[in-house]
Amino acid sequence: MQATTDGGHALCIIGSVMAENSAGSENEVGDLKGPILVVGGAGYIGSHTVRALEEKGVPVVVLDDLSTGHREAVKAPLVQASLSDRAGLAEVFAEWAPRSVMHFAARCYVGESVTDPSIYYRENVINAWNLLEAMREADCRELVFSSTCATYGIPTALPLTEENPQVPVNPYGRTKLHMEHMMEDYANAYGLRYAALRYFNAAGAANAGDLGEHHDPETHLIPLVLQVALGQRDEISVFGDDYPTPDGTCVRDYIHIVDLADAHLRALSRLQAGAQILACNLGTGDGYSVREVIDAARRVTGHPIPERMAGRRPGDPPELVSGGTRAFELLGWRPQHSDLNDILADAWRFHRAHPHGYSD
Repeated sequence: MQATTDGGHALCIIGSVMAENSAGSENEVGDLKGPILVVGGAGYIGSHTVRALEEKGVPVVVLDDLSTGHREAVKAPLVQASLSDRAGLAEVFAEWAPRSVMHFAARCYVGESVTDPSIYYRENVINAWNLLEAMREADCRELVFSSTCATYGIPTALPLTEENPQVPVNPYGRTKLHMEHMMEDYANAYGLRYAALRYFNAAGAANAGDLGEHHDPETHLIPLVLQVALGQRDEISVFGDDYPTPDGTCVRDYIHIVDLADAHLRALSRLQAGAQILACNLGTGDGYSVREVIDAARRVTGHPIPERMAGRRPGDPPELVSGGTRAFELLGWRPQHSDLNDILADAWRFHRAHPHGYSD
């Protein structure tokens, strides 16, 4: 059923977008009308997307409870509030009257979702429903949603295209897919127009070095490797070197955060132009192994970055790489900054300027 539903989306997308936007050729982001409410706009991906909107001159307001986001990452008007506060949400929509919404606020740790799924159903499902209800009550009908390749579960084929069945294997992926299903139902019943953008591995930082990745705890490979280069960790752990990959370590698809933000603006432009439903992967189609990332970090930083072999982590697939051309066909989008050396150079610039992350 899930695979059939996604296939239906593909027909709807192609019919509604390609005819109107002649997608299939690269183009600039279309005109965007604000205000745009960016939920979770003080987080890693959200803050870079807010900057991209501001650089286009689009009015933005950020809603974030700052539980994991950072005030220092936001220059736009910021409303500190939680999606659990339905009355507060109604006030935000009444005061700011947003034209469209971008939704980044969610819990995103696979391991935590397994050990404490209650948090994920509250934050990623119930609070997302609160947002959908606030939008419906305010007659706000355009939503760009931060989804994930974790909605696919174990790939049936690689590279991973949108035709892969969505059968998530952990609560994180299940709660993100639940939101995709809610959006589909709201589209059918209430006229919501939405984009579900399924990320692979977001990485890098703003070229200026003032925005970047700061999680607590940090679990992502690139910032962990750079912490070793900064002398904050003694070594980087490599979890398994006996996978069926060229060098035995896991392979992942890394996408520069600036490219990711650009894709969100393109998706929003399509929705504001009348597209009904957009669903696509955001990845480069190129995979880098853990060992390749470590070796590249040594070149970029000039530090030796000692490594230690550790056992495999449960549930780590050998390879996750995006496939297909749907994002290009629908959004006119191709990553421009996602060379691994560029990703690492920008991330290193941020981490050197902010060795302990944002000051708040």
